[in-house]
Amino acid sequence: MTHGRTRRVLVLNHFALPRSQGGGTRHVELFGRLSGWSHLIVAGNRNNNTQQKFESTSPDFVTVPVPSYASNGVGRMLNWATYAVAALSVGFRRPRPDVVYASSPHLLTPLAGWVLAKVRRAPLVLEVRDLWPRSMVELGYLAEGSHLHRVLVGLERFLYRSADRIVAVAAGWERHFASFGVPAEKVILITNGAEPDDFTPKLTRDKARAQLGVDGFVAVYAGAHGPANGLDLILDSAKQLTDCTFLLVGDGLDKARLVARAREERIDNVRFLDAVPKEKLADVFAGCDAGLHTLAQAELFKEAMSPNKLYDYMAARLPVITNVGGELEQRLIAAGCAVQGSPPSGESSLPSLAAAIRNLADRSVDERATMGAHGRDYVEEHASRTVMAARLEQLLDDVVRK
Repeated sequence: MTHGRTRRVLVLNHFALPRSQGGGTRHVELFGRLSGWSHLIVAGNRNNNTQQKFESTSPDFVTVPVPSYASNGVGRMLNWATYAVAALSVGFRRPRPDVVYASSPHLLTPLAGWVLAKVRRAPLVLEVRDLWPRSMVELGYLAEGSHLHRVLVGLERFLYRSADRIVAVAAGWERHFASFGVPAEKVILITNGAEPDDFTPKLTRDKARAQLGVDGFVAVYAGAHGPANGLDLILDSAKQLTDCTFLLVGDGLDKARLVARAREERIDNVRFLDAVPKEKLADVFAGCDAGLHTLAQAELFKEAMSPNKLYDYMAARLPVITNVGGELEQRLIAAGCAVQGSPPSGESSLPSLAAAIRNLADRSVDERATMGAHGRDYVEEHASRTVMAARLEQLLDDVVRK
């Protein structure tokens, strides 16, 4: 507490969602656990995966109107710019915050945060959830060295140097920040994660499977259905593993295409479900045998990743299969909760992912249960929301004491 009052943090996250929505509830879960701080989260009023409007009734979570978009083009950039301007308006109307906390991936949000921090004379904490524009280059959306790329890199450098502290969600980005002259002590790691208690199902396994209409070995993917998520690999694997069932839960820019592909190619063992709120996700997971985490193959993903969906599976005691490769995959394999789905150097992703699913499907129920228990233990120790909220609270306290 400062001078007898609760301190205020203004959180700008274009894509934040309340717990009633399926998707990115990171900030609701983290900031809601702080002591001695009140928070206001400002988000766009459309779910980034579904593009559907939603409303929030919480005084701690307000939305601003943003236009919908259907592809990676002008509409998407207009969506970003609209949010940034509207978030500025909210920030100027509300009481002065003690800290402005602005989250990427797109850089207009932290730019708006910088303006607010300057005008309201508050420290700026920049949260980096994706290394833009580098990830756009690696995924083929942006030409390296182009005029737009140079502008974005310049903005990235400016924001890194202007922020009082930088929050990174993944270990492994140290060299990237250092290349911009950011000292290591300016960066704190607050990973994505999950709270194990949020994934205690209300249904038994048998009732969950009856509601889903599934039997046999069931693998689930729950998350965004976008170009970066590599979901064609799951459809390709399903064509080979006809005795397994695959549930794809969520929405995104690629979902309609994926549904059409499954229909046209008669991939009948893949089922598409709508996104569900986190409190209902536990009951979906209760009927499944493994969690799938796939990504398009990009070197950046191998370097560092901290995917929420992976920790959700582990919190729900599901053994996981991931094709991300790199240090994260090896760490989870060493923890005894994951099967390697990434390809050896120079080989195709498809045989590796299908072989990993087959490997897990052929294991005994008891062995998979043991792997699931190891995963939940890992989350409790290293990636729970409670652990990360304590780290966030310490960061905010330190920033206002500077």
